[in-house]
Amino acid sequence: MDNALDACEEAQVLPDIYISIKKTGPEMFRIIVEDNGPGIVPKQVPFVYGKLLYGSRFHQIRQTRGQQGIGISAAVLYAQLTSGIPTVVISRTGAKEPAHQFEIQIKIETNEPDVISDKVVEWDRIHGTRVQIEFKSTMSAKKKLLEYLKYTSVVNPHARFRVELDDESFTFERVSQEVIACPVAIQPHPHGIEFGQLKRMAAASDEKLLDFLVNGFSRVGKKTAQEMCDKAGLKATVKVNGLPAEELKNLLAAMQSVAVPAPPTTQCLSPIGEDLIRRGLDKEFQMDFVSARTRPSSVYSGHPFVVEAAIGYGGRLEPEGNAIILRFANRVPLMYQQGACAVTECVSNVNWKAYNISQQGLPLGPVLLLVHVASTNVPFTSESKDAIASIPEIEKEIVLALQDLGRELKTFLSRRDRNKLAEDRARAVCAVIPEIAAKVSEIVEKPLVDTTPIEGRLMKKLIAKKWTTDGNVTIEVNNYTSSDVEISVYDISADNAAGADMPPAFSTEMDGQFTKVWKMAIPKHTVWRVTYPGKGGGMLDIRGIEDNKKMVVDLDV
Repeated sequence: MDNALDACEEAQVLPDIYISIKKTGPEMFRIIVEDNGPGIVPKQVPFVYGKLLYGSRFHQIRQTRGQQGIGISAAVLYAQLTSGIPTVVISRTGAKEPAHQFEIQIKIETNEPDVISDKVVEWDRIHGTRVQIEFKSTMSAKKKLLEYLKYTSVVNPHARFRVELDDESFTFERVSQEVIACPVAIQPHPHGIEFGQLKRMAAASDEKLLDFLVNGFSRVGKKTAQEMCDKAGLKATVKVNGLPAEELKNLLAAMQSVAVPAPPTTQCLSPIGEDLIRRGLDKEFQMDFVSARTRPSSVYSGHPFVVEAAIGYGGRLEPEGNAIILRFANRVPLMYQQGACAVTECVSNVNWKAYNISQQGLPLGPVLLLVHVASTNVPFTSESKDAIASIPEIEKEIVLALQDLGRELKTFLSRRDRNKLAEDRARAVCAVIPEIAAKVSEIVEKPLVDTTPIEGRLMKKLIAKKWTTDGNVTIEVNNYTSSDVEISVYDISADNAAGADMPPAFSTEMDGQFTKVWKMAIPKHTVWRVTYPGKGGGMLDIRGIEDNKKMVVDLDV
């Protein structure tokens, strides 16, 4: 999946990825991943899937999902060792090109591909790649597998995933039709280079040392390059490919001791963006509140990075237990070793009680936290790439993003509490005052007084009331504001309002619930009312007016 998403982005194609997992025998599974990417040139296919390290991207200084060149060939090797069945690859590079099907294994002794078969086949995709692999496994981690797909969909909102899991089918739809900008590789930075990389670059160059430093590294000008040469005790005119290892080590030490501006980050990184993070979370988690932050780009040890974070609250999240923490590195979910990850440590170091969230180490309650670290070189704790290492610069950015989101959540919770208090007050005004008036009228034997002017003086808002009496539902909207309003009344309940004295503009039914909508203009200081046979209940909403100028009260509650 990582390879498919990277390939689609490089080709500027909206990813459409199909995943199939079928049990073929005792503890044997067939996995198929198919994409609509640019495909692979036929002569390269055996090496991509049958040679370890062939697809390594360590030399590219840009954000990518895969980096080591081990993943897919290791999967081929694991299948070969556990099932003995060759991996089947179909690839096509364009409408005018034929599709090639390969059966591939790896010659373990020489790390070379072993092509069992290579033939042209019919395939309905214009371009793309399909990989079929069989190996020994279990479905004990089915829940983790579905979570991985769900979380991948959240941070790749431009992709669609169709999944067949034995007899079950799932679809994770895209929420964006925009192809994301593919990161562009930049030159290495003097502060982020290792000795092995410097040695390889020097051996491949026939330039003089000064030109090598200026042309081969990011943010190095002639003045800075000369300073590096002087500190290393080397002449600027010496040929770099003739430098012995000891002098290269001196050069590396000089390069990392000279002050050099941070590398450019806009072209080599591809953050998700606040809007797409919110839309991705809204799609998979129905919550009452969602907010996201993308921090300004920063640098650690010469490596550019960007931290993005999001927070969600309420809705369908579990009200009890620890908060859900979603960790991502270069748009890839980190599913294991949560306790060893710098993200988890940063979350626990934030004082969530200051933002009205309970906390016992980690925050508690219906809270979701998402943290995404995008970098040209994500610092993982190990080769398994399950947890992000504790780098002070990255931890600082994560904490700042979480604190910023915590302040937003606190504002939301405070506003929600004030709204609830105002609703309770409105319910008391709208329900209690008419009852008091009725009792007083009965006691003094006088006609019933109209209490709506009192409501108006107290509320000064648009008040929508709903109540049920003798099998009839009444919705009443009083405009106590100082201006005319045009609004829509949404009434969602099990009643179809068939006998309404004012038919709705339209009505739709889903799962036994009818959504009735009335549209009207209400002049200031006037009232609108509708009555229909029914049992009441459900939900009432008013749209077309600001939240702070309206109040909705269900008097049956």
